[in-house]
Amino acid sequence: MSLEKRNTVWAYIIMGALILISLVYYNANQYWMYLVAYIWFGAAYGMMLQYGRFCFASASRDLFAAGVPRMAVGILIALVFFSVIQAILAATNMSTFHPAPFGIHMLISGSIFGVGMVLAGGCASGSLYKVGEGNGTSLMAVIFGLCLGQAIFVDLGGPFKKLLPQTWIDNALGMKAMVAQRGLDMPINSWFDYYLVGYVWKQPTYTIAKLIADNPRHPTTADFFIGNSLINSIIPAIVLMALIYFFYPRKGYINKLKKEKGSTGIGDEVGGIWKMITASKRTSIMGVLVGITAGLHILTIAGMQNRFAVKSKNFGELLVRMGYTDDVTPKHTVFDPGYWYITSQEGQVGAWILEKFGWNMHDNMFFGWVNGIPELWRNPALWMSIGIIFGAMIMALLHKEFKFKWPSGELWVWGISGGLLMGMGSRPSLGCNIGGFFIRASGGDPNGWVYGTGMVIGAFIGVKFFNWWTERQMAKEMAGLDF
Repeated sequence: MSLEKRNTVWAYIIMGALILISLVYYNANQYWMYLVAYIWFGAAYGMMLQYGRFCFASASRDLFAAGVPRMAVGILIALVFFSVIQAILAATNMSTFHPAPFGIHMLISGSIFGVGMVLAGGCASGSLYKVGEGNGTSLMAVIFGLCLGQAIFVDLGGPFKKLLPQTWIDNALGMKAMVAQRGLDMPINSWFDYYLVGYVWKQPTYTIAKLIADNPRHPTTADFFIGNSLINSIIPAIVLMALIYFFYPRKGYINKLKKEKGSTGIGDEVGGIWKMITASKRTSIMGVLVGITAGLHILTIAGMQNRFAVKSKNFGELLVRMGYTDDVTPKHTVFDPGYWYITSQEGQVGAWILEKFGWNMHDNMFFGWVNGIPELWRNPALWMSIGIIFGAMIMALLHKEFKFKWPSGELWVWGISGGLLMGMGSRPSLGCNIGGFFIRASGGDPNGWVYGTGMVIGAFIGVKFFNWWTERQMAKEMAGLDF
């Protein structure tokens, strides 16, 4: 059997396995359709990410190291389309989006994440789809960084607690005492617990729609479209594309036109921006489809919540109905973002593994109070990540782009260290390049741009570091040559 036919067979086998898993869940209980929805949206994301080569790390590396704007432009296109769909969903009360606490922690976390994604050679979403292509370095980043490293990071105590501001400690203990009056015990033990309860939860949350609305509690349809979509998403995206055009492809494009025409005008500048956008139809089209799919994902989950009367808007309620009370927190919740999201579910996998070796991971706020540690096969968000991997694998097999590549010694270091930094940069901000930037910036939350700015700063530092490292290694090799 030829390689092409063998790849096609394996692609159909994987697709068949996902269908079989879906049928098993459906036959077990109708509530599992909620989880099945995450599986198939994950698979759709994986296919589109792989086909369009969508990766925030690649976008930064291509732009800063090679001056190629293709990927960065594709991401901005996806953001614009998703923002319009988010506005429609919010206006019709079918949105699962919620803004995050605003603060400087977003910029700092984004910078750490930005460095990590460049070192690992892929952002959170990029690492998952590259695992589906057989990339061993990305696999190391996911297992040791996003899974195990992230879980350990939120459970650290000891000397880390001594560095905390007293106000965080006082605020957290005050919240613990207040909740205790309701008969619940908040597990505040690690440094992250004090940070989360004592600082992050004290910060305000915003969307532009609520800021410009006459009644912040009930923004109008115009508020959602003008505030969240136009002001917070479309205008910044257009400005960024214009800046990218000005600093990167414009010079060569205009010089070429001057040689051909002798002079240029504003129409030529607009044409240059449009040519930059359409330079890679594959990436641009995938940008549109990613934005639309992300919107359909929100609509589907909101529909499931209405269909099954999930008052809490959380899958944990359905787990409790089915008797799986050990999977959820004391509040009967489990991590259920309601939209495209990565990193928290990988952290749950790390916590699940560590608990099997006797490490109590329920004694912290992140797992014990907010997200829970469900069994892997009952974790909806984890199935979304698995779907991304298998969706990317299907697409890679069909396009003869799948090949398992075990990392060399140096790539082990880059993968693990980059993964650890991504995990560390995603937890304080409660999101990564998807949940921290893409979803928030398109949903009207200005936090998304704060985190995105941090990512750009971190990515720039990471690219500069890699350039320095490469030149240093080449200098060593050249010094060893005998001319």
